[in-house]
Amino acid sequence: MSQFYLGLMSGTSMDGVDVALVDFSEPHPRLLDCQTYPYPEELLTILHRLCKSSDNEIDLMGHADRAVAKVFADASLQLLKDNYVTKEQIIALGSHGQTIRHIPSGENSFSLQIGDPNTIATLTGIDVIADFRRKDIALGGQGAPLVPAFHQAIFSNKEKSRVVVNIGGISNITYLPKNSTSQIIGFDTGPGNTLLDAWCYQHTGKTYDDKGRWAAQSVADPKLLQSLLSHPYFSAPAPKSTGRELFNLAWLQQHISELPQPLDPQTVQATLVALTTLSITKQVKQFKDVEEVYVCGGGARNEFLLEELESELHECELYTTDELGVTADAVEAMAFAWLAYAHINKIPGNITSVTGACRTAILGTYCPTS
Repeated sequence: MSQFYLGLMSGTSMDGVDVALVDFSEPHPRLLDCQTYPYPEELLTILHRLCKSSDNEIDLMGHADRAVAKVFADASLQLLKDNYVTKEQIIALGSHGQTIRHIPSGENSFSLQIGDPNTIATLTGIDVIADFRRKDIALGGQGAPLVPAFHQAIFSNKEKSRVVVNIGGISNITYLPKNSTSQIIGFDTGPGNTLLDAWCYQHTGKTYDDKGRWAAQSVADPKLLQSLLSHPYFSAPAPKSTGRELFNLAWLQQHISELPQPLDPQTVQATLVALTTLSITKQVKQFKDVEEVYVCGGGARNEFLLEELESELHECELYTTDELGVTADAVEAMAFAWLAYAHINKIPGNITSVTGACRTAILGTYCPTS
C-alpha cells in the first residue's frame, strides 16, 4: 500500500519552490514527481528585502509568512492534481519554509524560516510538519545542514565511501563512509549559486548563467580568488553553516574594490565559479577514502562548474545523483518529505556529528488540519 508524502523546499537562491511527491511504502523511497513553482515577482522582491535589515521588518515578515505559505499550498495542490493524487492519499507534508535569516553561532543563535505551516495545512487539507531547524538549535546545534540524515538513508553504500555535494544557493557536503563505525560528517562549504546568480543578474539581466556558458568564456582572477578564499569561514572547523548573511554581493564588491584595477564582469563570474569549486573540493579532499562524489542541487546543471569540479577531483568518480535514481534538482525537496516521514515514524532527523547538537532528536512541529 502506498505511503505518500510531500516535501517542499525553497533555498537561499529563491529560484522557486520545489515540491516532491515521494512514496515510502518500500525500503528505498521512490520519487514520483518533483516540480518547481516560481514565486510571484512582488513576493520575491519582499523576500530579498527580508534577507537584510530594513525598516518595518516585523510587518513585512508577518505578511510574507502568510504569502509564502499560500504559494507553498498552491504548488502542493497543483503537483497533486498533475499526478492524479488526492489530498487524502498524502500522510503528511514536510515544509522547509523560506529562510530569511540564519545566525547559527553566538548566544541565542537562531535560524528563521517563514511560510506559516498552519496556513499550508488549512489550504491543502494535509497535515504539515515544519520548523525542522529549531529543535536542533535548542540542543546546541547549527540547525543546518539537515539533509545529511536523508543522504545517509538513501545514498550510503557499504562498499564505497561517498561524498554528496549539494550546490544550492549555499553549498554543503555529506561524507558517507563505507565503514558504519565511522562518523558521518556534513557542513556548509560556502557559496554555491547565490553569488553566481546575483552577479549574473546584475550584469546580464538573466537570473542565472545557463550551463555556466558566460563564465566559461573567461578565466578566474588569481588575486580576487585569493582574497575571497581568505575569509575565515573557509578554514573554520565543522560543524558550521552559513548563508547570504555572510556571502552576498556587498561582501563581493568590497573585495573587488580593494583590487589595484577593475575587472571585467565575466572574469568575476569565472572567479566565482572557482570560489565555489575550490571551497568544495578542498573539503572533499580531506576524506582520503572517498571513491565517488555525487552532485545535486541547481549547480548540478552548471556544466562549466561540473567540469571544474571534475578537474579538481580527478582521483574520484564524479556523477550527479541522477545516477542513483534521484534527479539532482529534487534531492532537497525529497529530503523534506523524508523528514516528515521521519517525524511521523519517530526517526531522529539530525546527526550530531553534522550539526553539533548534544543529541539526536525528532525534528519538526506537527500542524494537523483538524
